[in-house]
Amino acid sequence: MASFIILMGVSGSGKTVIGKALAPRINAEFIDGDNLHSQRNVDKMASGVPLTDADRLDWLQLIAKVGREHVAHGTSCIIACSALKKSYRNLLRTDNASLRFIYLKGSFDLIHSRIIKRSHQYMPSTLLKSQFETLEEPQSDEQDVVTVSIDQGIPEIVEEIAKTDLIP
Repeated sequence: MASFIILMGVSGSGKTVIGKALAPRINAEFIDGDNLHSQRNVDKMASGVPLTDADRLDWLQLIAKVGREHVAHGTSCIIACSALKKSYRNLLRTDNASLRFIYLKGSFDLIHSRIIKRSHQYMPSTLLKSQFETLEEPQSDEQDVVTVSIDQGIPEIVEEIAKTDLIP
């Protein structure tokens, strides 16, 4: 059965590295949602300006469409997407009944310590605070979300995700 999985969390939570490690484990294609941003959004973030909800709308719609197309073609995909607000997750859920979310959860201090050690094409560490301010952590009414602590190694995180009942 084809599946559509969003690895969600703030910048630096490990969405890309976990997605790349998880994809072959569950026979899925990994897609970095960052690569689906418009040039306008990339330029805005690169200049240190957080995106607005309006900025994110086309991006979220494109991510939903890509996931929908994979499932329609019988292939599974994992897309790294911050999905910080419940309204963003709800938009992604539209016409995507098979969509599941994995929330990569970590503290500000842990993620900040990781993010300052890496280089990212347009996500400076100064935007991390705004991401935490925007983050609406999934609540119990979002039953298609599994929360995984990133306070462990990559193999352990991948193993925990692979064992969840949300992964076919």
